[in-house]
Amino acid sequence: MKGIVFVELIRMAESVMGEEAVDDILDQVDLESDGAFSAVGNYPCRELLKIVDAVGAELGASAETLHRQFGHWMFGRFVDGYPVFFEGKNNGFEMLESIENEVHVEVRKLYPEVELPTFATERLADGRFKMRYSSERPLHHFCHGLIEACLQYFKEDVSLEMTERQEGAKFYADFVMQKAA
Repeated sequence: MKGIVFVELIRMAESVMGEEAVDDILDQVDLESDGAFSAVGNYPCRELLKIVDAVGAELGASAETLHRQFGHWMFGRFVDGYPVFFEGKNNGFEMLESIENEVHVEVRKLYPEVELPTFATERLADGRFKMRYSSERPLHHFCHGLIEACLQYFKEDVSLEMTERQEGAKFYADFVMQKAA
């Protein structure tokens, strides 16, 4: 997993808890990297999960809640750092449809070694929209936060429901969205 994700998680935690508290957590968590992350490095996802668990425990928040909050945080970083991906998108559904065939294509050009989740989208009857997350990493709650932030960015009044499941080592989540009448 790209180091930028770790760097941003630590930045988010520091914005809430302060640098010293986050340093203490990183010292206590058993990490192969010893908590020293570079934005361009690659690190095991299990380290991200350990950090989320430890920060969540310190804040009294569930890992799922912290993952969703982190999704919101990362979406803001994407908006600031990659505004070109948002050009020509009129609504959240258009943005979400572009992830697999536009955004991920560009990410793979820059980082051919990166392992990205797969997203399949489908426009359903009666204006509903479905997005399926598929990955060997259990980051569907992070994805949930990204989707929520995307819909907020486009000022969408949309209900969002997530159904998750695991099959062997693969994690899936279906996100079904419905615009308000």
